[in-house]
Amino acid sequence: MWRKFLLVCIAGVLHMPWTDANAVTQVSSSAILQTTARSGQGTGERRIALVIGNSDSGAIRPDNASNDARSMGALLASLGFEVSVLTDGRPQQIQQALAAFHTRLAGGGVGLFYFAGHGLQVGNETILVPEGIDGRHPAALLINGIGLSSVLAAMSAPRAHKTNLVILDTCLQNPFRSADVDKPGSPLPEQTFIAYATAPGGFAADGNSHGVYTRALLRALATAQERDVDGIIRGVERAVRADTSGEQRPWAVSSLAGVFRFARYPGSGVASTASPELASTAIVSMRSRGIMPKDSSEQYELTFWDSIKNSNYVSDYEAYLKAYPNGRFAALAKARIERLQAAASAPAPGAAPGAALPAAPAASKAQAATPQPGHAVAASTPAPAPVAATPKAPVKSAAFSPTAGESKDCATCPVMVSLPAGSFTMGSNSGDISERPPHHVTIGTPFAIGKYDVTVEQWNACVAANACPKLSGENGPGTNAPARDLSWDDVQQYVKWLAKVTGKPYRLPTEAEWEYAARGGTSTPYWWGDQMRKGNTNCKGCGDPWHEAGPENVGTFGANPYGLYDMGGNVWQWVSDCWHSSYKDAPADGRVWDASGCDARVIRGGSWREGADYMLVSTRFKYSESVRQSQNGFRVAKDLK
Repeated sequence: MWRKFLLVCIAGVLHMPWTDANAVTQVSSSAILQTTARSGQGTGERRIALVIGNSDSGAIRPDNASNDARSMGALLASLGFEVSVLTDGRPQQIQQALAAFHTRLAGGGVGLFYFAGHGLQVGNETILVPEGIDGRHPAALLINGIGLSSVLAAMSAPRAHKTNLVILDTCLQNPFRSADVDKPGSPLPEQTFIAYATAPGGFAADGNSHGVYTRALLRALATAQERDVDGIIRGVERAVRADTSGEQRPWAVSSLAGVFRFARYPGSGVASTASPELASTAIVSMRSRGIMPKDSSEQYELTFWDSIKNSNYVSDYEAYLKAYPNGRFAALAKARIERLQAAASAPAPGAAPGAALPAAPAASKAQAATPQPGHAVAASTPAPAPVAATPKAPVKSAAFSPTAGESKDCATCPVMVSLPAGSFTMGSNSGDISERPPHHVTIGTPFAIGKYDVTVEQWNACVAANACPKLSGENGPGTNAPARDLSWDDVQQYVKWLAKVTGKPYRLPTEAEWEYAARGGTSTPYWWGDQMRKGNTNCKGCGDPWHEAGPENVGTFGANPYGLYDMGGNVWQWVSDCWHSSYKDAPADGRVWDASGCDARVIRGGSWREGADYMLVSTRFKYSESVRQSQNGFRVAKDLK
């Protein structure tokens, strides 16, 4: 759901064949980093390259960065490098690749690091943005971004023939800058050459299938008579200025004591300049490779603060102070840090003297995930410190007892509501593009779905059986609150356990089943009608009861026409389907829509933190299946025989 403030400046990928595929190791999210045997033959030195390209489906040309990486990997292999290629790498994957890179370099030789994709400049640090970082949560960019200093540290292994080459096809804009112009990379390590696609504060343009800078570099490496890295990069800089009419100005810094020359491996081919991808000079976008503020630097600071102002994580406020050491909320950020650190070190109420204290959370799980909605631009006044939710009386146990048309398979099992087969129109033409096209879906067989979200008490029954992980501290002590801060993978453990102890075919609902159930037989934007009415759901600005600190107990608000509670608001709900960016080619029979290699799953319904526009029955979003987030919960479904 991209209704809120979104930061964009990305690159992408065209699946182009490699010149020498045997000399390139492709590293994907499921692959193991390997080495190649052909390296530096005829050069007298070992040459090792790590090549990364991070694309994003929201880009103007969504495949270019990965295409850049693949083409650069193939060309470097033809020039005698031992190459590993990682595309769409998440933070942990990039860190693992850098660790392997460091280990391989320890054996001696030249190291080359190439990156295409998101990038930004903060103070003296260039930050490379991994896949899956929420641009609307600016703290996540700083906490989970890969600093150029980390790359240089990985290349710092003392070794024979030590030469480090770094090539960055990324923006160097600073969305956090207020007045001063920052300069990256100081001081420069010895025997290091860094080529930037753009000058500090600048942006990198995108072509039809390659970044403009990478396209020029591929042409130069494939054809240049001058193999000296200085001469090649100077030629690339001239070509990029010409291609962009001077708007993009690459630059380079060097501490090389001697000359480094590229040497083609005998018998290997190189990318042909006759290919339309390299011959074309068409520019698609002059602002496509970085993270940029929507408006002014002042507005971006407000957006940053709004995204963390209610956080209970020290790391969020530390990230703000890193970006704005003298910002308008700096004093408040420091005060929040002191308060959170004091709370973490204080003994729990009733704890025995000397009892072990729980560890303070290290970082918000939302910061390592795929984009999560709910961070709107707010007023510039500092928000008050988070206030704990007013304790509520627990839902009476009768509410968890089945009535007519309902069932319950064990004492701690969820109450299930049986729904008939039927048809409905899924999606919306008036919502986000991911909700389109609206399409007719027929649920061919009856099924049952949870009357409520799975509660803390119900989850803890699985924990007691040693079949589920313990809930995090995000969950309060109330047993009837929805269980949350759960990943899709966590939820699979619960469903498997529930099916085992009951002997019944429990599972997550499919996305189509979820929307069919949420609509309750209606066809309006909200299950209760065409307009938002306060008091029908737990969301920000949607009426009391509402508490900023967390969701309400399940069943606090009214049920929809099918007798289901909290099908909008309270917590996001996992469903079984893999994320697809639209309903094009979606199944029409309500079955699960999966995909090979899927790592992002659909969540539905919105949470207490979102506003009314997220409570529409068609609202959908995605989240990494392996990452926990405090707003994510679930309800179960069951096949009926």
